[in-house]
Amino acid sequence: MSESVYILGVSAFYHDSAAALVKDGEIIGAVHEERFTRIKGDSSFPINAIKYLLKEADIDPSLLTAAIFYESPQQKLDRLLSTQLTGRFNTIKIFNRSMRAYLPEKLWVANQFKKHLKRKIQILFSDHHLSHAASAYYPSPFESAAILTVDGVGEWSTTTIGKGVGSNIELIKHIEFPDSLGLLYSAFTHYTGFKINSGEYKLMGLAPYGEAKYVDLIKKNLITLHPDGSFSLNPKYFSYLHSENTYNRGFEGLFSHPTRNKGDKLSKFHADIAASIQEVTNEAMLNLAKTAKELTGEKNLVLAGGVALNVVAIGMIEKSKLFDQIWVQPAAGDAGGSLGAALLATYQEFGSSRKISKPDSMKGSLLGPTPDFEESAEDALLEYGLIFEYLDDELLAEKVANLLSEGKIVALARGRMEFGPRALGARSILAPATDPLMQERLNVATKHRENFRPFAPIVTEEMADKYFELDGHTSPYMLKTYQVRNELRFLVNSDNEDIFAKRLEIRSQIPAVTHVDYSARVQTVSHQTHPFMHRVLSNYLALTNMGVLVNTSFNLRGEPIVNNVKEAIECFLFADIDALVINNFLIVKSLQNKKISPKRPPALKED
Repeated sequence: MSESVYILGVSAFYHDSAAALVKDGEIIGAVHEERFTRIKGDSSFPINAIKYLLKEADIDPSLLTAAIFYESPQQKLDRLLSTQLTGRFNTIKIFNRSMRAYLPEKLWVANQFKKHLKRKIQILFSDHHLSHAASAYYPSPFESAAILTVDGVGEWSTTTIGKGVGSNIELIKHIEFPDSLGLLYSAFTHYTGFKINSGEYKLMGLAPYGEAKYVDLIKKNLITLHPDGSFSLNPKYFSYLHSENTYNRGFEGLFSHPTRNKGDKLSKFHADIAASIQEVTNEAMLNLAKTAKELTGEKNLVLAGGVALNVVAIGMIEKSKLFDQIWVQPAAGDAGGSLGAALLATYQEFGSSRKISKPDSMKGSLLGPTPDFEESAEDALLEYGLIFEYLDDELLAEKVANLLSEGKIVALARGRMEFGPRALGARSILAPATDPLMQERLNVATKHRENFRPFAPIVTEEMADKYFELDGHTSPYMLKTYQVRNELRFLVNSDNEDIFAKRLEIRSQIPAVTHVDYSARVQTVSHQTHPFMHRVLSNYLALTNMGVLVNTSFNLRGEPIVNNVKEAIECFLFADIDALVINNFLIVKSLQNKKISPKRPPALKED
């Protein structure tokens, strides 16, 4: 019998570092480095993630067949040299700073592997967008598919269209830097006062509060959408080629408003800007999807890259019915590049035969550590002096459903953690969707974040079409938006001048997950992938005749999703959460015989 092929994939040194381990094509695990270091979006070499994966697989680094980095440092350096040394005197300081950051570790990535693994193993390098393409295609349930990757920038490419057949991937069309849909969306993220690489979700959530008044202005001045699906940005308004800023004063002058500073009040103008760039993004993504269909002739589409996390645009593509099925990599950003690179090496370099699984090969994206991977859950609960009970899965699901039926908020830290930005039931906070005040309570008292941000519904696959216009589709990774069904909606006639007061208007029978445009970022749950969560939802339905709950990530503002037992306990004690589930332990706050305070204050940083 031949030896197994173990491939370690790594993404690092930009944002959201991660590692993934693949054995003969099977995904053993994948995890973000931030979950260990507690630095949101941590970009450092993911040594903690690697250590966890080797422990999970119970192997020594010497058993690794190869390690692969998700992009080419040399090609990225080529872009930096080409774009920053353009003859402008004011780029010299920026170039010096870039090189001081880039040369010591980002260029000599192989040294990082040797330093941390303490073994001499084969080191491979991929291409950034090829890693994205591999992360989207190989775990998908399709024998063949069109592939679309869209982000800020890799080495040179910002967008690619490709095709996957069997174990092979071919990239057919590239759009290169500085023309970038991801950088355009990030420019508007910064312009409206949010943080680039994390605030894009906020911009997307802000859009339904506004009107798309500036679409023509944006298309006339900032981006040209071409008939072949490509696009180009107008360099007159952007400064990232010769400055640390994304755009210049001319950009601000187009809209007659300065950049919003952090802490400044959001206005109708900002909501209108968000709505406008969202509509432009929808159109650009739909054009790319049409071109992908024309170039490949495929009936299915897979996507990755940061812009693939724009759930509104993905929902628009699915609604267009260009493709029979659409599958998005749940870790579509740079973290997912680690997995894509590992799979690419497995199939292209070492000739493993591709295994196709239904519904996909991601195992529900539950690919990280269990909460007790470092220490006993029971020992930690005793250390904090908490009163708890241990229940089997069936009784625990019943008790959780009962608490939710009473209007309680329940946090879960159960089983292996999610890979990707979305909490999918393993590190989740659940709440009733029928409570009209729940969105405000969760945003302000539980999550400690902006009160306009929407929450996602979680529902079983069997019941999803009863509440949302899924048209038979599934959404297991919360990566598409759908409309709440007409029969559940309430007509709202509001002349309130405060647009954000709209969030308090009751728009449907499930107001906590109904955005102001009646959209919802739906997660559907199958019994096969999430048996416990499916059981909770089924019990809740039996108790309340309602099959929908709120599902949001188990964390506070500016902090990564909780990873281990103590992080779960600390978040539970600090936040407005009524009950905590850690694996099969249930802790109810009202049943504690004394007030127990967290041992360390939360960061509550900007996210």
